[in-house]
Amino acid sequence: MQKKAVVMGAGGFIGGHLVTRLKNDGYWVRGVDIKWHEYKKSDADEFIIADLRDPKSVELVLDETIDEVYQLAADMGGALFVFTGENDSDIMHNSAIINLHVCEAMVKFGIKKVFYSSSACMYPEYNQMDPDNPKCSEESAYPAGPDSEYGWEKLFSERLYLAYARNKGLDVRIGRFHNIYGPLGTWDGGREKAPAAMLRKVCEAEDGSSIEVWGDGLQTRSFLLVSECVEGVIRLMNSEFKEPVNIGSEEMVTINHLAEMAIELSGKNLTIKHLDVPHTGVRGRNSDNALIKEKLGWEPNLPLLTGMTETYDWIKQQVENKKKESVLIHESPDNGTTVYTRNAFTDFFEK
Repeated sequence: MQKKAVVMGAGGFIGGHLVTRLKNDGYWVRGVDIKWHEYKKSDADEFIIADLRDPKSVELVLDETIDEVYQLAADMGGALFVFTGENDSDIMHNSAIINLHVCEAMVKFGIKKVFYSSSACMYPEYNQMDPDNPKCSEESAYPAGPDSEYGWEKLFSERLYLAYARNKGLDVRIGRFHNIYGPLGTWDGGREKAPAAMLRKVCEAEDGSSIEVWGDGLQTRSFLLVSECVEGVIRLMNSEFKEPVNIGSEEMVTINHLAEMAIELSGKNLTIKHLDVPHTGVRGRNSDNALIKEKLGWEPNLPLLTGMTETYDWIKQQVENKKKESVLIHESPDNGTTVYTRNAFTDFFEK
């Protein structure tokens, strides 16, 4: 019998890729999000626009026929969104309340199996002060000490799902994502992750100019291509392992190196300009894959350069498309040509 899955956050980056993978694996899929996917038509059999902060909406998209739930819906973004402090209340409230409603609705409808997308941001800041030797093994999560409210909410929700597993019979899988990137993801506007931001900057930069990097660029991270992230999710759901596990790459690089890789892909002569900003996150973070190798017999292995090349090609096309779309031609009475940006064009006709 065909399995039925609900993907919450299906209008987002990872959720959109996950819907496609589940369909390719033979599932019937219901996608749910507060918005349509920005860059593609969803492959879901059914797509429902719903605000999952509303418990009635959660009950609308779940029912007794569903076999699996993939809960990726959250209020999140890149460093500019997470670390300014301006979005902390929304991040904690919106994401936590979604997960509370999901747990209750699953119990109500007797749905057992759920994947919850956690994050490496839940790891303690005190273990990530050395950029060359961060500690992000799964057992290092406690004593807790995330460096952001986003990380605290993820840690709370992990405990929420595990508590419902113990007390209410949910069959829970938890993946701690480490900086997922790739095509069809947010690439501008402030919520994009570091790889997308670097690639956008080099695509937009004039040859001979510079691109900006937050901080000294010596902070380290690892980045995982979205196709490998989805592979990890599927393998985890098909396994019997029920504790949180890292889903990430062990190829750790400095942010400077990430920027240099983006510059090399562009073929431009660009320099790096470092910006003194109050918070760039922890000094070092890297996935520890010992547990996923032990429990699943698998780990991500695509080189960063491979994924960055694929993502560069896609973002370059988005930048070019945006340039074309932002210029509209208006013929003036003297047959001259006036060029308007999109905003100027809108303002012109609203006057």
